[in-house]
Amino acid sequence: MSLTADPPLGKTAESPPAEDYARLKVVPVRHPWRWVAIAATAVLLAQFAHGLVTNPGWEWQVFGEFFTADVILKAVWTTLQLTFYGTALGFALGIVLAFMRLSRSRFLTTVAFGYIWAFRSIPLIVQLLFWFNLAYLYKELQFGIPFGPGFFSFDTMGLVGAMSAAVLGLALHQAAYAAEIVRGGVLAVDSGQLEAAAALGIPRLRQIRRIVLPQAMRSILPNAANEVISLFKGTSIVSVMAIGELFYQVQVIYGRNGRVVPLLMVATAWYVLLTSALSVVQYYVERHFSKGATR
Repeated sequence: MSLTADPPLGKTAESPPAEDYARLKVVPVRHPWRWVAIAATAVLLAQFAHGLVTNPGWEWQVFGEFFTADVILKAVWTTLQLTFYGTALGFALGIVLAFMRLSRSRFLTTVAFGYIWAFRSIPLIVQLLFWFNLAYLYKELQFGIPFGPGFFSFDTMGLVGAMSAAVLGLALHQAAYAAEIVRGGVLAVDSGQLEAAAALGIPRLRQIRRIVLPQAMRSILPNAANEVISLFKGTSIVSVMAIGELFYQVQVIYGRNGRVVPLLMVATAWYVLLTSALSVVQYYVERHFSKGATR
């Protein structure tokens, strides 16, 4: 007796005739709750849009008046400058810190780890206020023999202004996070790539520049783009230093005319527009570095 469901040797299982399959009725899987969720979402969006149009509290005429005002456009430009300088300097320093952490030197690893620990632990607003009040702690900076006479000095009052303090604080803060993003991307590259490059006699610096970083960019870019967008919106925190960026300028205007909601919508619309533009740039940059990658 056979203990399996296989047909006996010498006999083949007969397949059902083709006309039997033709009689089968294919019924798609139904998702009733999905349609309920879609309907509820559509109703909520319609109600929100209706409120935007009909509620006079939004004061869209005030929004249109200030959206392209010269003072707002100048504030947007200041915000973009802070984002650009903070990103460029932060990631430049972050790359150095990342490779310091990846080095075999215990000294370099400790220094990089200490920097990242310190600047990720201290809130950004505290760092900004510290750099803004640097002249209160140190009237001047001297360069010379340690614990001895100085050769030349700088007046910190004129050296670190409000804008310089903001860029310095944003860049140093960003560098700590950029270092970990770059380090994670480099670690994601297969170590066999470096072994093969070393076997071919390729110099270490060229290995990093031509082999490691192009492959690591696929892992680095999504997180790096998130950090850039967060920094762009986070520039609003420099309003505590009375720098004329977007959010500070909006506060100044609605402090004078009392139109809080429409002025906040002006800032919101600019943040949404520029964040969307950064997301488009991120898409094309990611597509460029993902050439040849299988997904």
